[in-house]
Amino acid sequence: MSRAPLRLAPLDAAFDRTHFCSDSEPLNRYLREQVSQDAKRRIAACFVAVTDEGRIAGYYTLASTSVLLSELPAATGKKLPRYPSVPAVRMGRLAVDQAFMGQGLGGALLADALLRAARAEIAAFAMMVDAKDEKAVSFYQHHGFISLPESPRTLFLPLATVQSSQKP
Repeated sequence: MSRAPLRLAPLDAAFDRTHFCSDSEPLNRYLREQVSQDAKRRIAACFVAVTDEGRIAGYYTLASTSVLLSELPAATGKKLPRYPSVPAVRMGRLAVDQAFMGQGLGGALLADALLRAARAEIAAFAMMVDAKDEKAVSFYQHHGFISLPESPRTLFLPLATVQSSQKP
């Protein structure tokens, strides 16, 4: 377990990606082998929690997406314009290195992603996530996310919720 001070930043080539080891090999491989290409092509933006030495303690990715109005819970959909879909931000990946687990870093990364999406000048209704398993579903629900009725592992959180919690 590490207690090194961390800072949040966009992924930079100077950061050491080779030693990142979460409990998910696909997430480790993505950070080592794919994220640079996705960022270069503007498919996803990657943000990292990094130590002063440049070691990545955790990361997440964000990309634009949309959600069909018909997929949202009826009570939520009623409050939105009658467009077929509404814009959203998708958190595609979220991972914490094993050495930094149990310190609340996953929640801190999620909070940073939500604030980043809520403050963006490009409009989006919600943050969307696809939980890989029930443990991940519980994590997101603990942070206020709501499962889509027909796809319980796809969850969303209206960004207006984040904006209203930031007002003095």
